[in-house]
Amino acid sequence: MEMEHHYVAVASTWGWVAMDPFSQLILTISVTSFFTFQWLFHKVSPWMSVRISPSFLSLSDKQKVEWNSRTVSTFHALLVGIFCLYILFFDDAVNEDPVWGDPTLVKTNVAITTGYLISDLLLIFFYWKAIGDKFFVVHHLAALYAYYYVLGEGMLPYFANFRLLAEFSTPCVNQRWFFEVLGYPKSSRPNMANGVAMAVVFFMVRIAVMPVYYIRMYAVYGTEAFYLVPWGGRVAWIGSSICLDIMNIMWMHKIARGCYKVLRSARQSKAGAPQENGKTD
Repeated sequence: MEMEHHYVAVASTWGWVAMDPFSQLILTISVTSFFTFQWLFHKVSPWMSVRISPSFLSLSDKQKVEWNSRTVSTFHALLVGIFCLYILFFDDAVNEDPVWGDPTLVKTNVAITTGYLISDLLLIFFYWKAIGDKFFVVHHLAALYAYYYVLGEGMLPYFANFRLLAEFSTPCVNQRWFFEVLGYPKSSRPNMANGVAMAVVFFMVRIAVMPVYYIRMYAVYGTEAFYLVPWGGRVAWIGSSICLDIMNIMWMHKIARGCYKVLRSARQSKAGAPQENGKTD
C-alpha cells in the first residue's frame, strides 16, 4: 500500500513537472537564445561584415556597435518571422483556440524572442552611448511582460504569435541604416528599392493584418475562454495591442511620406539630369 502511494506521489510529481509552464525545455531555449545572440553580436557579425562589406573597418566604434546590433536584429527578425508564418499556417491547435490552444510551438518562438530581448537589453545598457534608447528599453520590457503570460501561463498563443509577424519589417529598416552609414545617396537604386520594399512590407505585416487580428479578438471577447484570462493578461493583450497599432499607423504615415518624397525627387532628378546611382566615394 505504501509502495502504491509512493508511485502515485512520484507520478503526480512528474505530472506537475510536465505541466510546469516554465518547463526546462523552454528555459533552455531562452538561455540558449540569449548566448547565441551574444555570440552573433560579438563574434559572427564582425567576422561576416568585414567579408561582405570591407567598409565596415572604416566605421567608428559606435557605428560598429550599432552595425552589429542591427545585424543580429535582422537575423532574429527573419528567424522568428518564418517560424511565425509556419505556426499561422500549420498549427491547427492554436488557430482553432486562439486563447488556450496548445502553445508548444508558440512558446518555442517566444522563448527565442525572449532570449534575444534580454540579450539586446544587456547590450543597450552596456553600450548606452552608442545604441542607448529609452524607447527600446520600454519596448523590450513591455514585450517581456506580455510574453510572461505566454511562457508562464500558456495563454493567448495565437495573438502572441500573430504579433511576431511585425518582425518582417525589421530587415528593411535595418538595411536603410546600413545604406546610410555606407554613404549611399537616397536617390540610389538600392536605397530606393529598399525604401519601397520597407513601405510595402511594413504595410502588409503591421497595417493590412489589423482587421484579421481584431476580428479574432472580437470573436473571443466575452467568451468563457476570455474570462479565464486574468486582468493582467487582458491589459497586456488588449492595451498593448491598441497602443502598438496606434504607433504603427503613425510610423506608416511617416514611412509613406518619406517614400513618396524620395521617389518624387528621384523622378525630378531623372528628368533634369543623369540619375546618380550607386555608392558615393
